Amino acid sequence: MKTNELSTCFITKNVDNCRDFYERHFAAKAIFDCGWYVNLRIAGNGPSIQFMQPKKGLPEFNGKGIMLNFQVDDVDAEYARLMEAGLQTAMPLENHPWGDRGFSVTDPAGNSVYIYSDREPSDDFKQYFKI
Repeated sequence: MKTNELSTCFITKNVDNCRDFYERHFAAKAIFDCGWYVNLRIAGNGPSIQFMQPKKGLPEFNGKGIMLNFQVDDVDAEYARLMEAGLQTAMPLENHPWGDRGFSVTDPAGNSVYIYSDREPSDDFKQYFKI
């Protein structure tokens, strides 16, 4: 199978709040928006994420068990920017032995949004990298 793009759609009653959150904090732009469904492109030509109002036969997302990962060049700058914007961390900014420095916030649908920059992993974790 040749896949041109992989994206995620969350079924939530918080479509408007999610649209606003990603537009305000992650430079997202709506590339399709009919009110009950929005397709957002992250930062220019980045990945897309969708949010849709609940419809018959589709269960509403419960906000558990999903983490969206955003790799950035400067996690400290992103942390400062988002804290200044008034967001609260779900996980504090810290270095991790598996090879990143990161933190997380929570979006209006309940997703954990993990923002990180790569770092040199500890010797204990280097063995797990396959590349």
